[in-house]
Amino acid sequence: MSDHIATPAPLTAETDPLTPHDYDGIREFDNPTPGWWHLIFVGSIIFSIFYYVFFQFSPVAWTPQDVHAEAEIANLKKQFSELGTLAQDEPTMLRMMSDQKWLSVGQSVFRSNCVSCHADKGQGIVGPNLTDNSFKHVKKLTDICTVVSNGAANGAMPGWKINLHPNEIVLVSAYVANMRGQNIPGGRGQIVGDTEIPAWPQPTAASAPSPSLK
Repeated sequence: MSDHIATPAPLTAETDPLTPHDYDGIREFDNPTPGWWHLIFVGSIIFSIFYYVFFQFSPVAWTPQDVHAEAEIANLKKQFSELGTLAQDEPTMLRMMSDQKWLSVGQSVFRSNCVSCHADKGQGIVGPNLTDNSFKHVKKLTDICTVVSNGAANGAMPGWKINLHPNEIVLVSAYVANMRGQNIPGGRGQIVGDTEIPAWPQPTAASAPSPSLK
């Protein structure tokens, strides 16, 4: 068996055109980059523009910190068994409003479902501003749960009772209730029907956070 290995035919100016460039007598063959490579390169530039705009300016963009927080919240949701089924009543709402552990779950629910209408801090985009003291469909604390569950404004605010766990409804409502009075700069102004409502009730001993939930 021969050990001879065939060598490819040498490149020549007759078979492969040369570029007009001449660097100290060195010439190069005219082998342009394939068209598909240019498409990938241009596509990467276009993608980077959308990527930058989304993560710098979009209210629904996420960060590595958000991803980590979501993982922690997912673990907390597994602990719903310690809560049982939360009642949508005033003492429960006040208790959850004072418990940072469960408020963080409410914040996660808000960020996942509500920022497209109410913005990341509740200052309002399409939906109303949740950080002032004027409300249209909420007159008392527990009305927040009702609006989250059943929706409002003839469907402009959708009901979430089918998509959310009952505990999530209470926790996101408690988180929304805590937004009140922050008056985020640049928030959406009052809408037709908004009226200033009385302050939320003060927590009582019965509604204080349970030590077992800490």
